[in-house]
Amino acid sequence: MALAAYLEQGRTEAGCDEAGRGCLAGPVVAAAVILPPRVRLPGLDDSKKLSEAAREELRPLIEERALAWAVAAVEPAEIDAINILKASFLAMHRAIDALKQRPEHLLIDGNRFTVYPGIAHSCHIKGDGRFRSIAAASVLAKTHRDELMRELHESHPEYGWAINKGYPTLDHRAAIERLGPTPHHRRSFRLLKDQLVLFG
Repeated sequence: MALAAYLEQGRTEAGCDEAGRGCLAGPVVAAAVILPPRVRLPGLDDSKKLSEAAREELRPLIEERALAWAVAAVEPAEIDAINILKASFLAMHRAIDALKQRPEHLLIDGNRFTVYPGIAHSCHIKGDGRFRSIAAASVLAKTHRDELMRELHESHPEYGWAINKGYPTLDHRAAIERLGPTPHHRRSFRLLKDQLVLFG
């Protein structure tokens, strides 16, 4: 099914999505994207359905052809302080704050959102597979976050973040059990499945 260009024709809409919500390490990253109605972005889809190579090819096209786009992050310490759901909404708010053009409506991927002052929103379950702007936001959030995790990998290569991007893989959990957590780990998350090891 083709992605929809808008929810309501003639209205400036920004698609919003996040990446990294289920990770054990690194920030949660969100993007907000306003696209022209007839933009050409070949192969655009929900970022989870695309290969890494396809996402990386789309990123510069989205950034070049969007009317406005922005990416923002919430770091692990903030996630631990307010919880991951609120952190995801905060990251989206920060991305919306950074847009050079103010949208009239926000298309949010998911079923919940914290109201952004002065801009109406609608929530769309699996919206990244339904609307172009949300799909574009999903690609930007994912590619920007992956880039951040590759950078963090340079100082902590033992955890394999260049490959696992901070997600709870067996190798990642084994490294945490062996070496303990880093400042980039989310202490409020269950870093080890058995929870027998407590970290201060």
